[in-house]
Amino acid sequence: MAPRISIIESLSDPGKEGRANEDRLGYNETSAFIFDGATGLGDRQFMEGYGSDAAWIAEFAATRLAERLDRDAEPKAVLRQISEEARDAFLAVAGDQPRYAWPLSSLTALQATQTGFRYFGLGDSCMYILHDDGRADFIIPIPGAYEWEQHQAAQHIARVGGIGAANIATSDPTTLEDLRRGRARQNTPDGTTWTFGVVPEAADHLAMVDVPLHGGGATAILCSDGLADLVALYKRYDAATLVQRAATAGLKSLVSELRHMEREVDPDGLKYPRYKQSDDTTAILLRLEA
Repeated sequence: MAPRISIIESLSDPGKEGRANEDRLGYNETSAFIFDGATGLGDRQFMEGYGSDAAWIAEFAATRLAERLDRDAEPKAVLRQISEEARDAFLAVAGDQPRYAWPLSSLTALQATQTGFRYFGLGDSCMYILHDDGRADFIIPIPGAYEWEQHQAAQHIARVGGIGAANIATSDPTTLEDLRRGRARQNTPDGTTWTFGVVPEAADHLAMVDVPLHGGGATAILCSDGLADLVALYKRYDAATLVQRAATAGLKSLVSELRHMEREVDPDGLKYPRYKQSDDTTAILLRLEA
C-alpha cells in the first residue's frame, strides 16, 4: 500500500470579527496544506470579492494546489506555475505597484509520494509531528522566524505602550514604515525571506524535507503561525504535547485556549509581544501511515 495521509480534523478561525480571514487550507487524497496570507501593507485593496488581497492570494493558491498536487507532482514546478498565474492576474488589475503592496502568503504542506512523505513550505507556517514511537519534531521553512518577530514586535510595544487601539500594529505610522521596508525585501536576492505570491522565483527557494516515520506512523499538525503561538509565544505546549492535545481534545480546544491568552490574559501584548491582538488561526490535524 502506498503511503497515506488521512485528515482527522481541520479548522480556520478569523482573528477578529469583521476583518477578513486571510488563511486558507486545502487537501486532497495525497496532500494537505495551509496558505497564510500576509496582512496587506498597501494603501488600498485591488482584488475585489475576497476581503483583502492577502485572502485572495491564499485562496487563489489553495484551490489550484488542491487540483494539481498528486503523488508524482514536483512542488517547485507546481508552485512556480501557480505563482506565474497569480502574478498575471494581479498585474492585470493592479498594474505597477510598490513591492510592499504585492500580495503574498506563507505555506506549509505535506505530500504523500509514491515512496514516502515530503514536507515543503515557504515563510513562517509550520508542522508539528508526533511519531508513534514517541519522537516529536517541529519543521518550519525559516528557523528562528517566531523569535525574530517577537523581538521586532517587542520594540513596537515598548515604543507605543501596547499593540495599539486598533489591535493591529500597522495602525502606527512608524511601525507601518518599518514593516513596509521589510516586506519590500521579501522575495528578492537582498532579503532573507521567501514567501508564496506573485514572484515565481520564490519556488526555487522552497524548503523541502523528507519525513520518515518512526514506529510505523505519525500524527501531525500543519498550522499557520497563529496556532504556533501556543508553543512559540505562550509556551503552553511543546511539539509532542500540542499534537497530543489536538488528538485528544480537538483543534477547537486549542483555538479557545489561544483566544483566551490573546484576549483575556494579555490583550495589549505587554507580556507576550506580537503585532496583532489575535491572528487568523488555521490548522489541519492529520495521520500519516506508511
